[in-house]
Amino acid sequence: MQSRYLDQRLKLAHLRLVDALETHRSLLRAATILGVTQPALTKSLHEIEDILQARLFERHARGVRPTETGMVLVRAARRILAEVRALGEELDRQAGADGASVSIGALPVAAAGILPGALARLKAEHPEIRVDLQQGRTEELLPLLAAGEVDLVVGRLYAPAHPDSFTREPLWSEPISVLARKGHPVLSEPAAIERLRRYEILLPTVSQRVGQEIEEIMARLGLAPSASLRSSSPGFIREMLHATDLIAVMPRLMLAGDLLRGSLQVVPLPIAAPDRPAGLILPYDRPLPAGGRIFAACLRAHVGEITRAGLVDMTGGYSKAPKKR
Repeated sequence: MQSRYLDQRLKLAHLRLVDALETHRSLLRAATILGVTQPALTKSLHEIEDILQARLFERHARGVRPTETGMVLVRAARRILAEVRALGEELDRQAGADGASVSIGALPVAAAGILPGALARLKAEHPEIRVDLQQGRTEELLPLLAAGEVDLVVGRLYAPAHPDSFTREPLWSEPISVLARKGHPVLSEPAAIERLRRYEILLPTVSQRVGQEIEEIMARLGLAPSASLRSSSPGFIREMLHATDLIAVMPRLMLAGDLLRGSLQVVPLPIAAPDRPAGLILPYDRPLPAGGRIFAACLRAHVGEITRAGLVDMTGGYSKAPKKR
């Protein structure tokens, strides 16, 4: 087969295009992200396919999906783009730019709960480090991690449906718990399911997967979620718990700061909550930048602090590092 001369013909713009298409699975959304028109994006995609002599994306009713060859290019594009970004950071350091930086992807529970304490520690010990925080669901953050747009992801470790190119480091378990204010009557009573039914329940509005886990433990406790008050705001939930006799059923570390300060407490239950491993998701094929390594150390130190306070256990849950290919 005649050489394709990819090193002479492929451009960084081509790599950004296939990365955006695989991430968003839509010509229109990818064009919007890249700041081009959809016809211009389609023309560029045809140009890339001509260069590689292969079809890269297939259209379907809900958008586009990559072919097997397309995924080969997407993975290579993300590695190359990550290296280019790392080069930019290195050149900034060589030029005397102030401080390192870290880009963090955070799942919602971690963003509300454990992350503020870790970032407070980071800022106290390393105020020069710049932090960029992006919150989202696992399926939204992993493409950003693959592309090098975030350095690491913090939060619940779900086992992937298919093998992927990430290392998962379990650090803690974030069980679904019942929370109440300090001095709440429910805390002075013997551990029994019946006592929970006397109080109105406050539930967080969370992702479908977390919501299912909350519903499962409520079913085991015989509590009815239909009669509950719901909110997507951790701040609102916090204020309602402090001001009323409401109790909350939620991942306990969403309110880690209040638990550390003792203004909220975990209600002992007569049943064990399932383990919910959480921690770091890291790229397998590139090292963390200096800012990322320092943040990860601060996160581990903060986890150690809340573990010593008895709020969480070090998880023995899901951990996976992909095999070398």
